[in-house]
Amino acid sequence: MTNGKPEVGFIGLGIMGQPMALNLQRAGYGLHICDHDPAALSELAANGAGICLSGEAVAQNAEIIILMVPDTPHVEAVLFDDEGVAAGLEAGKLVIDMSSISPTATVDFARRINELGCDYLDAPVSGGAAKAITGELSIMVGGCVRR
Repeated sequence: MTNGKPEVGFIGLGIMGQPMALNLQRAGYGLHICDHDPAALSELAANGAGICLSGEAVAQNAEIIILMVPDTPHVEAVLFDDEGVAAGLEAGKLVIDMSSISPTATVDFARRINELGCDYLDAPVSGGAAKAITGELSIMVGGCVRR
């Protein structure tokens, strides 16, 4: 916990993800970040974000893990590759996928994350980079929580 707030992991620091993560950081959340482009990490790291080399490491360090990657295959890889988020989860954590991906795949991903004792929210965003910068994105959220 940082400032009484849960630690947040953020994977995918592109046009949308970086300003979203910056807004979380400015709001006082401790961040653990991962991206395939080392340059994308610099501004957040300079302000105290922890750099992680894998989704697994992000999940080990954060209570809430946010994904903002381009498409369904990317989400699947980030979640379930050998050093993916699922490998670092422990019961009670929350995974939020903010990517716009296949609804069928989302249901499968949620089931697999639920089987690990964690909750999963599908939360794609609308508003583009300008709204990501100002923190005014529209977020459509659907959930699949443990039973």
